[in-house]
Amino acid sequence: MATDEETPLLIETPPTPTLNHKKDVHILCWAFLLIFLAYGAAQNLESTINTEGDLGTISLGILYVSFTFFSVLASLVVKKLGSKTALILGTTGYLLFIAANLKPTWYTMVPASLYLGFAASIIWVAQGTYLTSTAHSHAARLNSDLAKTIFLHVSFKSRIQLLVGNLITLALLRDEKGGSTSGTTLLFIVFLCSMTLGTILMCFLSKRNGKEEQMQDSRVTFSSSVVSLLKAMLNLLLDIRILLIIPLIAYSGLQQAFVWAEYTKQIVKPSLGERGVGGAMAVYGVFDAICSLAAGRLTFGLSSITIIVSAGALIQIIVLLWLLLGYSVAGGVLGTVYPLLIGALWGIGDGVLNTQLSALLGILFKHDLEGAFAQLKLWQSASIAVVFFISSSISLQTMVIILFAALCISLAGFLFLMLQFEKAFSYHAS
Repeated sequence: MATDEETPLLIETPPTPTLNHKKDVHILCWAFLLIFLAYGAAQNLESTINTEGDLGTISLGILYVSFTFFSVLASLVVKKLGSKTALILGTTGYLLFIAANLKPTWYTMVPASLYLGFAASIIWVAQGTYLTSTAHSHAARLNSDLAKTIFLHVSFKSRIQLLVGNLITLALLRDEKGGSTSGTTLLFIVFLCSMTLGTILMCFLSKRNGKEEQMQDSRVTFSSSVVSLLKAMLNLLLDIRILLIIPLIAYSGLQQAFVWAEYTKQIVKPSLGERGVGGAMAVYGVFDAICSLAAGRLTFGLSSITIIVSAGALIQIIVLLWLLLGYSVAGGVLGTVYPLLIGALWGIGDGVLNTQLSALLGILFKHDLEGAFAQLKLWQSASIAVVFFISSSISLQTMVIILFAALCISLAGFLFLMLQFEKAFSYHAS
C-alpha cells in the first residue's frame, strides 16, 4: 500500500466532460496578465522610487529570500489546498505588496515582502498544477498532444504583461523639477484595481477534480512529505549534471535582478528619469518576449540548446564589456538610445536563457522534473535576493564584474556538460 508521502501533485483521472477547459485557460491567462502587469511594473520601480534607506531594493531582497525558503514547501501546500484555492490565496500577497507601496515604510514593506515570498511560491506551483491538469484532461478528451497550444498561449501572455505594465508606468508617471516624481499614488491605485480584477477572475475558474491534488490532514503525513521532498532535492545534488547547470541557473537569476535593481537605477534613471523606467522596461519586455518565443520554436535538442544559449550569452558578454570599458551617461539623442539599446540586448539574452534552461532541464531530468524545477526556482530566487542585498553597497562597475565572472564560469560549466554528452552519444552510437 502506497504511503501518503508518495502522493503525486497530480493524479490522472478520467476527463470531466462538464469542464470547459478552453474557458479556464483563458480566464487564468487574463487573470495572470492583470496581476503581473501590475506587479512586474511595480518591481521595476522599487529601486528608483523607494530609495530612502534602500527600502525598495532591500524589500525585494527579503521577498526573494522568503520565496527561496517557501518554494521548497509550495507543492505540498498546493496539494493540501487544491490548485484553484491556492491560486486565489497566492493573489493576496501581490495585493498586499502593491497596497504597501501606497505608504512605503519599513513597517509596511517588510511584512508585505515576507508574505509575498510565500504567496508567490504558492501561485506559481498552483498555476503549473492547474494548467497541467487542464492539458491532460483536454488531451484525453480531444486526443491532442497535451494541448501544446495551452502552454504557448500562457507563455505569450506572460511576456505581454511586461510590455503593458511598463507602458502604464510611462503614461502615468511625471518627472518634476528637483528630481521628484508625481503620479506614483495614482499608478499604484491603478495597479491595485488591475490586481483586484485579476483576483475576481480567478474565482470563476472551474474547480478541478476533487480527487486531484489531495493530501491527508495529518501532521505526520505533512512532515514526512517535507522530508521526502528535501531528500529528493538533496539526492539530485549528487548528480554531476545538475552541479554543472546550477551556475547557469544562478546566473539567470543574477542577470534578471541586475535589470530590476541596477539597470533601472544606474543606467535608465540618470538618462531618462523615473518616468523613463517604464519605457525602457517596455523595450526590454518586447525583445524578451520575441526572443523567448523564437528560441522556444527553434529548440529541438541539446545541440540547438547549446547554440542558442551560447548566442544569448555572447550578446550579454558584449553588453557587459560595453558597460565595463566604454559606457557613460550621454546627452541628447544618444542619452535616450543607449539605455534602450542596452535594455533590448539584455532582453534578448534573458528571453533566450530562461527558455533554454527550462528545455534543458526537461530533456536531462525527464524522470525527475519536479526536483529539477525546484532546483531552478531555488537557485534563481536565491541569486536574485543576493543582488538586491548587495546592490546598494557596491558600484555599478563592481556589479558588472561580478556578472561577467559569473557568466564566464556558468557558460564554461554548461559547455563542458554539453561536450561530455556529445562524447557519450558518439561513443554509444559507434
